[in-house]
Amino acid sequence: MITSHRVIYRLWLSLAVGLPNCGSNKRVTTLSAELLKISAETPDPASIRYAAEFIRRGELVAIPTDTFYGIAADPFNLAAVDQIYRVKGRPETRALPILVNSVAQAVSLSRDVPYTFHKLAAKFWPGPLTLLVEASTGIPLKVTAHTGNVALRWPKSPIVDALINVVKGPITGTSGNISGQPACATAVELLVQLGDRLPLILDAGKTPGNLASTIVRLEGNEWTVMREGVISEQSIRAAIEEDMEE
Repeated sequence: MITSHRVIYRLWLSLAVGLPNCGSNKRVTTLSAELLKISAETPDPASIRYAAEFIRRGELVAIPTDTFYGIAADPFNLAAVDQIYRVKGRPETRALPILVNSVAQAVSLSRDVPYTFHKLAAKFWPGPLTLLVEASTGIPLKVTAHTGNVALRWPKSPIVDALINVVKGPITGTSGNISGQPACATAVELLVQLGDRLPLILDAGKTPGNLASTIVRLEGNEWTVMREGVISEQSIRAAIEEDMEE
């Protein structure tokens, strides 16, 4: 049931989108995603339950995070995982990151996590840090792209926290955009790129959206910054070396 404080509206829009390098040629795109307005700080429980039902059915939901909008799905539902790759046009050789809402949940998806994992998680989670570690055997190979590793992040987002709690498990957190296109900081930007490919978008307005999360790969005592984002490499190094001189 849709209550008055949940502004849900379905857009059936025809937008003229200019094609690059094609002069004045235009194409018409029909957008049919359902936009659900939601508060970033105090998400309505009914709205969260509504979105969770999509994920339970194996469908995809675009959600705001503390960086950009992402695509949430059940990482253990292979049909949903396949759909993510199709919707984004993402090569299946690229693994899908997973969002969690506790360190314990992240550890359950990992194997033999090193001490540096706990140090970085304690310092930067929840927040814009993705930790790439050895995946547990329970994670589908399609999610890890047969790499044996999994990228885990606990974002600072009440929406993500609540959604994971209701779904009762982690969700995917790949960026909400067509592969190779800019990441989306608003639901409208996402609607233009993927509005005809997704059933539901949670619209919490503009995300911080200046930089993506920082990705750190952890292997034993070794660590490597694979992508420097919101958190600088200098900050990562300082956190890891913090207690070494004591």
